[in-house]
Amino acid sequence: MTKPDERPEITPAADNVANDMKTHPFPDLIDMVMDEDLSGSSVNSLEVQQKHLNANHVVHGAVLYALADTGMGSALYLTLDEGQVCATIEIKMNYFKPVFAGRVVCRTEMTNRGKTIANLESRLYVDDVLVAQANGNYAIFRIKS
Repeated sequence: MTKPDERPEITPAADNVANDMKTHPFPDLIDMVMDEDLSGSSVNSLEVQQKHLNANHVVHGAVLYALADTGMGSALYLTLDEGQVCATIEIKMNYFKPVFAGRVVCRTEMTNRGKTIANLESRLYVDDVLVAQANGNYAIFRIKS
């Protein structure tokens, strides 16, 4: 566990956001690509690979969840003031169709942003077919020194 004095300095600023999200280490683990980052919206995707499949040869639900969670965080990130960070509070995920292959594209839009909580929605598609949908709430806060 990281101790408070070992945490890296976190200072989001608009000019560094695109670079920060593109070099974020987690998306690299599943070969996720950040296709578009705008204030309040984002598009991210991945090409289905063997490592994304579960024992039934279907894309694991956690892979789709990760696309939605990362897409939502990315869309919210550009709306943050300097010194603010965000964290997932909850996500409700609905899976509509199994995914076996292809490119999964996650399109995210901010629904509402308050001072301390934001709500976002992600829709995941394969070949323009809706395969999953997510709704998430995120905390907006400053890390205390």
